[in-house]
Amino acid sequence: MLTQLYQKFSNVTDHLDGLAALGLRLYLAPIMMQAGYNKLSNFESTAAWFGNPDWGLGLPFPELMTALAAGTEFFGGILLIFGLATRLISIPLMVTMLVAAFAVHWKNGWLAIADSGSWLANERVMESVEKLDRAKSILQEHSNYDWITSSGNVVILNNGIEFAITYFVMLLALLVLGGGRYTSVDYYLAKRLQTQPTVG
Repeated sequence: MLTQLYQKFSNVTDHLDGLAALGLRLYLAPIMMQAGYNKLSNFESTAAWFGNPDWGLGLPFPELMTALAAGTEFFGGILLIFGLATRLISIPLMVTMLVAAFAVHWKNGWLAIADSGSWLANERVMESVEKLDRAKSILQEHSNYDWITSSGNVVILNNGIEFAITYFVMLLALLVLGGGRYTSVDYYLAKRLQTQPTVG
């Protein structure tokens, strides 16, 4: 009895699997597009940061790397919206996230926002406690602190790998799931190809 009920439940949820892929796509698309747009809008300074070994990433061919990263993120985000070539575009987007995680954020640890109460807090995060308290003290003394914090708490950006790895895992899920049943252009293109008669 329970087995049959579970099987029926499974059969129903099978038809909803496209919603998971749709949710991932619509969550990631604006993030990727914004990242790509920022790089394209500030192409020269981004390329300088990509290439400079002293205060940047020290990557070879910085202009090419900037163009590839920006194009992948911006146009990849557009493809994600429509669910077109989802599995294909997920691969370079995953590479971009890995480069961001290990070339930019790795040295800062896991946390994106410095939270000294987290079990993932490293020495860098713990050092930020005094700095944050000092910043709050200065703001409370010399500004309208209630107005400043009306949109959210004052925090220190730790810039760890948390977001980049989270996006990587979400893209990995899209690589496996594809664009999603009923919710992507990929699904309807695949259906159309299956119904076309073979020649010969």
